[in-house]
Amino acid sequence: MLFEFATAQRIVFGPGTARQVGVMAAELGRRPLVVTGRDPARAERVLAALREKGMVPEVFPVAEEPSVELVVSGLARAREPGCDMVVACGGGSALDAGKAIAAMMTNPGDLLDYLEVIGRGKTLSLAPAPFIAIPTTAGTGSEATRNAVLASAEHGVKVSLRSPLMLPRVALVDPELTYGLPAAATAATGLDALTQLLEAYVCSRPNPLVDALCRDGLRRAGRSLQTACREPDNAAAREDMSLAALLGGIALANAGLGAVHGFAGPIGGMFPAPHGAVCAALLPQVCRVNIRALRERQPASQSLARYAEIAVLLTGHQNAPPEAGVEYLTELVADLRVPGLRAYSLSAADGPQVVEKARHASSMKANPIVLTAEELTEILQAAI
Repeated sequence: MLFEFATAQRIVFGPGTARQVGVMAAELGRRPLVVTGRDPARAERVLAALREKGMVPEVFPVAEEPSVELVVSGLARAREPGCDMVVACGGGSALDAGKAIAAMMTNPGDLLDYLEVIGRGKTLSLAPAPFIAIPTTAGTGSEATRNAVLASAEHGVKVSLRSPLMLPRVALVDPELTYGLPAAATAATGLDALTQLLEAYVCSRPNPLVDALCRDGLRRAGRSLQTACREPDNAAAREDMSLAALLGGIALANAGLGAVHGFAGPIGGMFPAPHGAVCAALLPQVCRVNIRALRERQPASQSLARYAEIAVLLTGHQNAPPEAGVEYLTELVADLRVPGLRAYSLSAADGPQVVEKARHASSMKANPIVLTAEELTEILQAAI
């Protein structure tokens, strides 16, 4: 047995904990760049806590999924007033943007020097500026990951800036910040969290510590995602989903993902499609094809047995076969009214290009079985 496990230096979880950010930030720096989502007002509780400690935050809103150009712009915003730390308060886009900006505040050269696939893939040599991650959605788990996913319009793809040094100094997870999140956003982000837990659990790089986190996270997401969508201020459901997202982020950072995220990167880079919604549309189709391929080519696979465990965790039915989990996910996606990929202008004609890019995506390498081009095409067509 050989594995590695690393996560944020400090994780603080619980209702109301966002009020502690002023004390935490004061221990790390003096002038924070605060990266927020589209509406900075949602970060007002955090901004107020920083101001109470005499800090003057520089606010940088992120209105869309982060891109190479956006990070360069954020870096300039940080440097002008002399910011010495980053606090990101928002969804996965804000957290990834903040994480990348913090890394480039201290490392020399150009962002492209360090990007995977489209860049030179250099290793970060210096620790990023102190970074506090505060999620306002329950989805990506970016508060506990070691990478930032960035879009490049020039290359039509999403790629990662990745380093163990990028793990946040503090992950501050306050479920109260997710109260009132609209049902559609709750569904998309929650299904992203569920996808990450599921893919990390069945991937080709299992990790016993990750396994325990995934089991707990899958159980929580299975019992609470629909409730959180129907009752946006349900404290127990929001707490379950915030913890499921955190566990998913820790899991993917220490194990791997699979074909859902292998597709999601290229699709997100080519089309104006939210990451969580893309994952949701793909998840049942990937599970169905993976299970069939494992039964046909690797019937003794540990991953096949894990798909059966997932079916039990999600449905609550003992001895449920792997296919029962697919049925559950298919019904869940339909119940939450997640649209197919056609809603984001993707058509069958785009299939060959998307499949070719997905085959080479880093996430695809950890899929529990190598899928053929025909199987990948089948998944994509079913998700459209």
